[in-house]
Amino acid sequence: MGAGDAHRVWFPEMVEHLRLRWRDDLSMEALLELRGELDEILRRIRSTRHISNPVFKCPACGHMGRGADPHVSVRATIVAVVRFGVAAKEPARVLEKAWSAYRNTVGLDLYGHTTASARAQLPGCSHAR
Repeated sequence: MGAGDAHRVWFPEMVEHLRLRWRDDLSMEALLELRGELDEILRRIRSTRHISNPVFKCPACGHMGRGADPHVSVRATIVAVVRFGVAAKEPARVLEKAWSAYRNTVGLDLYGHTTASARAQLPGCSHAR
């Protein structure tokens, strides 16, 4: 495992996939599909390279343990196209606003899943569940 890989989310393979699949006129469904593909690539990379999640200390109770698995959100996908020079800033900004409106209208979470199917957030520490 390379230095800093435990904290890394965007790997070169993911950026290459983003470059190959990105179009400025992506539909929301295609954007959600691309996000899912990138999330699966991230999961595969971390699994095959045996990259463990970083250790954190819970600020609420002091428990020390591994953090949750990282995931690629829809907004992170949109921001990444500008960050890695795949698309210009203005079309990405327009898409980000469209995504926000679509997300609120349809009732989706950060990852494009219906909020009803998202796990209920319980109060307290997540590691105590």
